[in-house]
Amino acid sequence: MDDHLKEALDIVKAQASVRIMSEDEIISMVRRLSSDIKNVAEGEGCVEELASSDVQSDPRKSIKEKSITCMECGKTFKILTRKHLASHNLDAAEYREKWGLKKDTPLVCKGLQRERRKKMKDMKLWEKRRKVEE
Repeated sequence: MDDHLKEALDIVKAQASVRIMSEDEIISMVRRLSSDIKNVAEGEGCVEELASSDVQSDPRKSIKEKSITCMECGKTFKILTRKHLASHNLDAAEYREKWGLKKDTPLVCKGLQRERRKKMKDMKLWEKRRKVEE
């Protein structure tokens, strides 16, 4: 096995032990690191905008467990806010339409979305509303 591939695997292994990564994320990270390490070893330098080009190839991959990447500028957030989208002269509906996301896709990272859903289920507001109506 090539040295650059071994080094890339070691880096990805360390990263995967620290945070939850999907299979696709692991594979793309190994490929990207391997090619970057090989380029640096050959003296070509690494391509700086490679991460944003990976995201721009598939908008659905921009929404990850702990972050969401803006398809316009490549910055990562937990939530794509109206204020940020306004800096690109877009609103949420226009952003979804432009990048081919479904109309009901939340512009929030998956972890935060799951956390909010759990909190709402724990609060059981629908039961409290019934008690008030009675």
